[in-house]
Amino acid sequence: MQDVISVPHNSARARRLLTATGLVAAALAASLPAGQTARAAAPEAVPPPRPVTAAEARTSAWLEAHQQRPEGFFRELPKGGDLHNHLSGAVQTEYLIQLAADDNLCIDATTTAVAPPCATGTRPAADALTDASFRQRVIRAWSMQDFPQGESGHDHFFATFGKFGAATSHRGKMLADVAGTAATQNQTYLETMVSPASAGARQLATEVGWDADLAALHSKLLAGGRLDQLVREARKEADTADAEFRDTADCATATPRPACRITVRWISQVSRNSVPERVFTQIALGLRLAERDQRFVAVNLVQPEDGEISLRDYRLHMRMLNYLHGVYPDAHITLHAGELVPGLVKPEDLTFHIDDAVRTGQAERIGHGVDLVQETDWRKLARDMARRQVAVEVPLTSNAQILQVEGADHPFPVYRKYGVPVVLSTDDPGISRGDIGQEYRRAARTYGLGYPELKDLARASLEYAFLPGRSLWRPDPVRQGWRPVRECQAPQSERCARLLANNPKARLEWRQEQSFRTFEARYSG
Repeated sequence: MQDVISVPHNSARARRLLTATGLVAAALAASLPAGQTARAAAPEAVPPPRPVTAAEARTSAWLEAHQQRPEGFFRELPKGGDLHNHLSGAVQTEYLIQLAADDNLCIDATTTAVAPPCATGTRPAADALTDASFRQRVIRAWSMQDFPQGESGHDHFFATFGKFGAATSHRGKMLADVAGTAATQNQTYLETMVSPASAGARQLATEVGWDADLAALHSKLLAGGRLDQLVREARKEADTADAEFRDTADCATATPRPACRITVRWISQVSRNSVPERVFTQIALGLRLAERDQRFVAVNLVQPEDGEISLRDYRLHMRMLNYLHGVYPDAHITLHAGELVPGLVKPEDLTFHIDDAVRTGQAERIGHGVDLVQETDWRKLARDMARRQVAVEVPLTSNAQILQVEGADHPFPVYRKYGVPVVLSTDDPGISRGDIGQEYRRAARTYGLGYPELKDLARASLEYAFLPGRSLWRPDPVRQGWRPVRECQAPQSERCARLLANNPKARLEWRQEQSFRTFEARYSG
């Protein structure tokens, strides 16, 4: 798999984005000591250099000596969890084609999957299984592979969802594919986004209508048990998906597939480019569901942040989240925020999205956060995020493809410089034609990261996961160092065993540490 997927710059929007990245690079450079660039800041990143074990040093030496062909290294590196993953966009495109064929779908002249029967001008999706030329045309339309010249990465990426949407009705089968890929990448945990009870939420929102009094609007949703009926519907969907997943991955057989080893949690998507009553209904449903079903952990706003309604109602959406967080304080919130660059939106729209998500929207994690240095008083914001341990989910490949932001133009080293927790993520690896190993390799090559830095990034992917229970690590490990809690300073003690037995987060983190020892033995021998 290639590390960098080229993006043509010959559309009007693409030219604006290309110009914008130059502005971002200038702002990044201005944030650093004189004479340095964002790329040059990587060696001085937070955390400061920590003690390195002999095994870590030998593993780093192996990576340094094999920079040209390290594929196995990045595949086998224990990478913990993927915390920013859209299920439908994470499925391998070839498998989506298979699902479309299994459901007897058709492909129309716009390369969109549609329901049968196949009318004039359409072809059975099954044709793509045997016709190589047709298959490649569908793959290009449904992913970022060789997307058409003259079309921006941003536009092509978001258009793919509408093209393959009809093929995404089998949540359990899709999860088996995505979890299987995670397992081959030596991951143990996945938080993936879906839209629970989507049709029912739309209908309830339409029936209730809009009310600017958010407490009154919430009461209307609860009246007659209607919101709880949606919760029951969403849980039933999850039951069906779980059964389909176990069947597809052979989890109940004597030879279960690797996907069965992945711990999965759902994040409820909210369609931010919808009318306010639907956005509010989906947020309320997602948070209520997270408090009533341990399979669901959080909500997130999805769809293009630069969309007309997304921009118009951004602050309204943050107020909705703030109010509903007070009603459902035990549910988590992670938000796409700052997935913007100059030229994509008006300058004023770049100045507050991350700040509002953190301070008003109650976000515990931020997805993308690309426009950090465009935010008003962004240094204070970065320091506050570090102090509050608000992590940033960074999908480097996605940012390069959609926003044309990469390398020195990306705020990845700036977040690290300020001590903000960073978690590498995939976003939509099916569409991007990548995987989490590609993200770690890209980070290592672009920002000069050695094995200890990669190891700590992988640790962060579990530390900032919405897993229940206590952590294996003491507070603020990014700035204070990865120090085990007191109970596990003696790893084989009964106190440590009790901690692991009672806390799923600590248990997965412990497994990761064991995997690191195995990995280091393989690459440091």
